[in-house]
Amino acid sequence: MELTQRIAASETSIFKAVFPNTTNHYDTLFGGNAMQLMDEVAFIAATRFCRKKVVTVSTSRIDFNHPIPAGSLIEVHGKVERVGRTSLDVKVQIIIEHMYSDLREQAIEGTFTLVAVDDRKRPIPVI
Repeated sequence: MELTQRIAASETSIFKAVFPNTTNHYDTLFGGNAMQLMDEVAFIAATRFCRKKVVTVSTSRIDFNHPIPAGSLIEVHGKVERVGRTSLDVKVQIIIEHMYSDLREQAIEGTFTLVAVDDRKRPIPVI
């Protein structure tokens, strides 16, 4: 499978409802919960891309552009953006989908770098 096909086939989205137990004192999605969801989607997309064990080694800047209120639906979407020898970058976005309207807007965006590893946790080629 060629690289562009592999990238397309590994795109990953999960959908969640934002319930009060995941919000902060402002009644918006807690940033740590958002980052956990983003890391999970990055991991899934990277694994689907290379079908190897991967670990997160870093994140670039994560921009929290809009608060995500309780009672919203969110889509957490990841796409492989860069492929290196042993690592790859996955761009992850959280999109707010208002529960009772068609309005959707990007709320959070960041990039996660993951490395393929062997059973001894040493880096190996992603492809």
